Order: sequence, then structure tokens, then C-alpha cells
Amino acid sequence: MSKRTLITIKDGKRRFNHRIAGLAFRDGHVLVHRATHETFWTFPGGRAEIGETSTETLVREMQEELGVDAVIGPLLWIVENFFDYEGKAWHELGLYYRMEIPVSFPFHESEIIHRNEDGKNSLEFKWVPATQEALMALDIPPYFIADEIESLPTSPKHIVWHDGDLDNK
Repeated sequence: MSKRTLITIKDGKRRFNHRIAGLAFRDGHVLVHRATHETFWTFPGGRAEIGETSTETLVREMQEELGVDAVIGPLLWIVENFFDYEGKAWHELGLYYRMEIPVSFPFHESEIIHRNEDGKNSLEFKWVPATQEALMALDIPPYFIADEIESLPTSPKHIVWHDGDLDNK
């Protein structure tokens, strides 16, 4: 097995990251996850590796995090995401896909349905209503997705999202 190299660039207090995420839906809910030490949630996914396509990244991440073979659907958003996190200014290129995960994967309308260790992070997963109201209440960046969750784009949509000041050094 060759060495895995995540696509991340570090420059002092600035970071560049290439992230691939997926939106899985079931019974009017969408799957979300978070590191247990965080207050915010995200859509499942992770950093791409050099030499890996974005769909390969998402399939790999779902295998690592959920233990399932995801079927990757259409690309929804290409996001240039700028935000501050842990004292760093982040510039993230994110690709967000619709995806299907097996019906055998657990479902509950409100409880944590899966936990996993990912490096030094403990992750927890749950299903939440796929509504603007539910996502706004949850704190799930990038926040524009809450506005579009009930009417997903029919073709890939490019978004530039500023949730912090990248020039803050």
C-alpha cells in the first residue's frame, strides 16, 4: 500500500483543505455527524488524498466511518468555504454529493445511531429532519445548505461562502 497523503496545505495560521462530503437521506431525514468535543455538526465525509477522485474519497470515508459501501449520486455543490476554526483561517474547497447508504444502516429519528473513532476524534452520527428549521437549529456549517436542503439543486451549484475572515492573521 502506498503512502496516503491528505490534500492539506499549512501556512502559519492559514490552512487549505480539500473536503468531500455526502448527504444521505432516509424517511425525510439527512445523516449528520460531529466530533464529540465539538458543538457543531457536519455532513459525513473527509479530506481527499492525492491521486484519489472525489467520489473515491467519499466511498473510502463512508467505509472508514460507517463501515458501509456508499453509492455516490449527483454532485450538489462546489463550495469555496472560508472560515475560522481553532485559531486558524481556513480556505476549504468542498464538494458535496448526494449519496445512498444501505438500508441496513441504522435509522432512528432522534438518537445517536453510530459511533466511530477517527484518529484522535470520537465521531457520532445521527439522522435529523431534512428541513431548513432543523438544520438552522443544529448549527451545521456551511450554513447555506440549510436554506437549500428542502430544494436540492438539479445541477452542480458553485458557492463562495465566507464564514470568517481569511485575512485575519
